[in-house]
Amino acid sequence: MNRFIPRAACCAVLFFVLLSSSIFGQTESVVKQDSAVSNQKDIVDILQGGFKTHLRKDNNSMKGKATFFSILPVVGYSLQSGLTGAIVTNTSFYTDENKSRFSNLLINGYYSQYHQYWFTANSTLFYEKYKLHLLGDTRYYNFPTQTFGLGTNSTLSDGLNIKYSYLRVAEIVYRELTPSIFAGAGYNLDYHWNITSDTIPGKALSDFEMLQKGSTHSLSSGISLNVLFDNRINPVNPERGSFANIQYRPNLKLLGSDSNWQSLMIDLRTYVKFPASSRNVLAFWNYYNFTLGGTPPYLDTPSVGWDAYSNTGRGYVPGRYTGKNFNYLESEYRFTITRNGILGAVVFGNIESVYQKFKDAFPVTPGGGFGLRIKMNKYSNTNVAIDYGFGVGGSHGFFFNLGEVF
Repeated sequence: MNRFIPRAACCAVLFFVLLSSSIFGQTESVVKQDSAVSNQKDIVDILQGGFKTHLRKDNNSMKGKATFFSILPVVGYSLQSGLTGAIVTNTSFYTDENKSRFSNLLINGYYSQYHQYWFTANSTLFYEKYKLHLLGDTRYYNFPTQTFGLGTNSTLSDGLNIKYSYLRVAEIVYRELTPSIFAGAGYNLDYHWNITSDTIPGKALSDFEMLQKGSTHSLSSGISLNVLFDNRINPVNPERGSFANIQYRPNLKLLGSDSNWQSLMIDLRTYVKFPASSRNVLAFWNYYNFTLGGTPPYLDTPSVGWDAYSNTGRGYVPGRYTGKNFNYLESEYRFTITRNGILGAVVFGNIESVYQKFKDAFPVTPGGGFGLRIKMNKYSNTNVAIDYGFGVGGSHGFFFNLGEVF
């Protein structure tokens, strides 16, 4: 579910080099194809018909726990990164014999003509036999970007160029309390180093220096306490159900953090079929990231585009709006175009607000757009998502995902 390129004020995906996916079955259990799936089409079906070849085992049944693997090499372009190549993978699989819900692994790698490179790995694993749910988020960035200072009182021309290396490691272990309700704890590390910036005077530089305090690195290290509700069958492309995740994270000097500070993250999502008899989905997303105490380093301050999957704020460059507290709301309508399911589309709208203190007024910044969906894998219901988003002040761009945005 990660974006192909960090969002730029103006960017465009040029073309896809190759679309391919495969499914492998092992062990002795049998996974039956229901009629709804077998009547659908995806990229593999098109390639098999066009090249008259057999790319996967999906005749009348598949043996095994069924691993659904999709890989997408892509070439794109943005003003931030120039010509960029990426390998994007999505693996969905069952980790229990009842096959009640998919586990998911997303591993992506990127490299640009400006020698920028970044790597992300996100995992969602269910082990219902042991009543465990594991979430992982690992990423490494060596990527110059822009920041615009704190708050919303800035324009695109106020961008300050900054460079840094970044390592994030977050691992959370949940224990099932009741079906679909989990509680857990984890460890979170955010480490930035080799931090440099332009020295052009302005609000962005002043805000950056105020929080960074002249340091060329920052470290936030803390445990987290988490409560999770999730009754979605397929997190890659939910058709119904809800998701709620609440995380309290104290960053502690005792664990190596530069300072003591605390944050509260609330992530709420719900999905409704509309109309009820269709495959169309109306989806809602609320995301909040509050600083409860202390002062985070500048690059760890809540910001548009820096949620776990870098998906908030379609229409804006990452870091476009930054503040100690961040509110976000998005809704999206997903609908099919072709009866065989290979093509679909979405329309979406979002609003975000950032502010320094809870007593401050909440300035609201809107965004919106539309997108195309191409069925990558009909068994895991994985789509290639190509969206065009726009915001205020001339901000706009194309955005890419393998899987739905939320």
